[in-house]
Parts: sequence; structure tokens; C-alpha cells
Amino acid sequence: MLLPAISIHPSCLRKQRRAMQYLHCKPIFHHSVHRLVILRQNQVTCKVVHGWNAVLLYAALYISAFGGEGCVRACLPSLGADQFDHEDPIESRQQSSFFNWFTFGISIGGLLGLILIVWLENYKGWGIGFGLCSILILLGLLVVASGLPFYRNQVPEGSALTRILQVLVVSFRNRRLELPEKLEEARESSAGPGTIEDHLRRKNNLKFLDKACINPGKDGAWSHCSAAKVEETKIVLRLLPLFLSSMIGYVSNPILLTFTVQQGGMTNTRLGKIHVSPATLFIIPIIFQTVMLALYDRFIVPFLRRRTGYASGITHLQRISIGFISMILASVIAALVERKRKETAVQMSLFWLTPQFFLLGVSDVTSFPGLLEFFNSEAPRGMKSIAAALFWCELGLSSLLATFLVQVVNKATRHGHRGGWLEGTSLNNSHLDLFYWVVSVVGLLAFLNYLYWAKRYVYRQDPHVVDEPPVDQRSQ
Repeated sequence: MLLPAISIHPSCLRKQRRAMQYLHCKPIFHHSVHRLVILRQNQVTCKVVHGWNAVLLYAALYISAFGGEGCVRACLPSLGADQFDHEDPIESRQQSSFFNWFTFGISIGGLLGLILIVWLENYKGWGIGFGLCSILILLGLLVVASGLPFYRNQVPEGSALTRILQVLVVSFRNRRLELPEKLEEARESSAGPGTIEDHLRRKNNLKFLDKACINPGKDGAWSHCSAAKVEETKIVLRLLPLFLSSMIGYVSNPILLTFTVQQGGMTNTRLGKIHVSPATLFIIPIIFQTVMLALYDRFIVPFLRRRTGYASGITHLQRISIGFISMILASVIAALVERKRKETAVQMSLFWLTPQFFLLGVSDVTSFPGLLEFFNSEAPRGMKSIAAALFWCELGLSSLLATFLVQVVNKATRHGHRGGWLEGTSLNNSHLDLFYWVVSVVGLLAFLNYLYWAKRYVYRQDPHVVDEPPVDQRSQ
């Protein structure tokens, strides 16, 4: 029941996200973009938005970011995952499949946005395009609301951020106190039966946080904390290294999406009698992604599940690794293709970009739902929404890091009156191939850092299916 809402809502926001990724790297081609604006000024007189119109515009953008990106995207994955019981073998497999189809729904929404909404805005007007987006969002809201009587709702148990802050503050205050020999004596819980206390197992790492359980003789949440609060905080801190390393590893994704379209604009975009606009090249990786997601969920996962016994075929961290490897390979291939494009006298065909588009689709099939499912499954029950928000925050920060990398490379390669590698009037006067090699090196270093933390990570829950052991174990 969630899937229609998921596929409808991002259809209006996916295009905005792709556009924002382009705008992050807009200074790279400010000369060429400026030239295009000059050419169009002879045809259309653009008026500057000011006054109440500007207020209305920015208010709409911020409301869209707050409601669509901040609330809906953070809550929908958690709401969908809560409908499955991970301790049930059948529902555990269904939960893993849910994240694949959740990503599939986002891809279909993005495809509709790039085809239908863009066509309406170009040929029928922006008002009709935005109006249709509003109608689709309203329909999505009605579909989600129609399932309210049937959802499994996890009742919130206070602010998760407050609980984490309490543990950090209390453990710092008790830093000079000695832990008792029997730590269980200090782990007095204020949680009753049936709460999150029953679902968290004690870990022996980050022992300094256990001092938050010591009762110094004062009452109150800011004097001593329950064992559940301490274990929640440990889980979040253990996720941070993987969050940071995967954030850096994802930097190449917005860069490749942006510059591959720029490369496509310099190639022969005619497919027979059909002319493909460079702006519509985003459709290619989305089509790859939707097809591969369906194949992955219906055929690859069941095959791997029989071999490994994991509910999702392979572990979440292994799936994320495949995505990062794909992005590194895409950067290398993009560098080689760009080098060949500049050396070839005849304009290259658009089909030369197919390998890097394909690898971008592979990365979206593996790392995108893999990260989302990993954060959701590893987060404690009271922090599911925060875990999903961490994922979207990671994507946003990686786009900002991509912008920072572009600026650093331009500044480092700028000599006198010569501009940086990416400051040419066009790609023919730039060094995009060299920049791709820089992106490849950054991606490789980030991947090695990710592997370091991934090998040391211990899953909070066993990712195996309870009733389906691996083939190797069944043969013994």
C-alpha cells in the first residue's frame, strides 16, 4: 500500500534533486552557462523575482525541503520497514525486498518527473507542471492516509537525541568514578517490560559510556541513565565511522551524474532520426536502475539467499561495497572516454557513455538501498526515523563535498591567467579527464577507509534467515 505513494511523491521532487546536484557544480561551467543565457536573452526577456513573489518562491522551496525531504523521506522507509517483523523468517525476507521496491518506486517517480513533468513545463507552462505535481502529492497523501487503520505503529518513546545527549553528559560527569567489578550492578534500568530495553543486548565496546549507568545517589535522567539508553548511544556511535566513510565514498556519484550529462552534450546525440537532448540523459541511468532493481530482487537475491542464507542475499555492507566499486570503475571509464573524446576528430556517439551510465545504475541498485536498509536495520527501535534521516543527510553532505572538491581542484590547478581544470569555456578547453582521475583516487581511498570500518563492524542482529541455512551447511 505504501508503494503507490512512494512512486507518486518523488516524481515531483526527483527532478528537483537532480537539478540541485547540477547547481552544486554550476560554477564549473559558469562561462558556458553564461554564454547560453546571452543567446536566449534575444528571444525572452527575463524579469527578476523580487518582493512578495520572491518571498513566496523561497517559502515554497523551504517548505518543500522541510516537508518532502526532511519529513517524508525520513519517515517513509521507517514506516514501511515497521510493517515487517524481522524475527519472522518470511517477513524478514519481505522487509529486505521492501527496500528494493522502495528504491524502485523512487526511480519510477524520477522517470515520470523527467519525462512527463519536464515536457509539460517546457511546452505547456510551469504553472501546469507545478499544478500536476501538487495533485500527485495530494493523491499520494490520500493513498498513505487510507492505510492508517492497518499500519503497525511503533509508539515513540521520547526524544532519541535527548537520550543520546543524556548518556554523553552523564558518562562525562562520571568519568572519574570506577566501574564496579560486576557491571550489571550499575546497569539499573528505568524501562519497564515490553519497552526497548528488552530488545537491546549489551556490547563490550565503548565501555566509558557504561559509567552513565552508575548511580551517584541522585535521581533524574541527567544523573544516571538506563542500560537501554547506553546501548542506544553505543549503536549510534558505532554507526558514525561507516556514515562518514560512506559519505566520502558517495562523493563521486553527484560528480558523475553532473559531468556525464555535460559529456553527453559534446557527443553525437542523434539516434537515427531521433535527437536526444542532453538534459534528458538522466533518464538512461534511471532506466538502468529500474530494470536492474527488478532483476536483482526477483532473481539475484533468491539465488544468493539459497547460497549464503542471508535474508538479503548478501550482507548490507557487502552490497554497499559493490556500489562503491561500481562508482570507482565508472570514474575510471569516464576518464578514458573523455580522453578519447578529446582526441577523436569525429564527434563520438552518445553510446560511448553507456558503460558509465550502466555502472551508475549498478551503484544505485546496490549502495542506495543497501545504505538505507543498513541504517534502518541497525538502528534501535526508537531511532528508526533518525537512521533514515542519516541516510538522506549523507547524500546531501556528499553533494556538498563534491562541490568543495571541484573548487579545490580548480584553485589548485589555476596558474596566472590560466583557469583551472574545469574553468574552460567548454569541455574541449577543460581537463575533465584529469579531474575524473582525481575523483577515482578519492573514491578508492574512501573505499579502503570504508573497508577498514566494515570489517570491524559487528551486526546488531544476525542477518541470516532463521529457517533457511546456506547451501554449504545443508550439504554437511
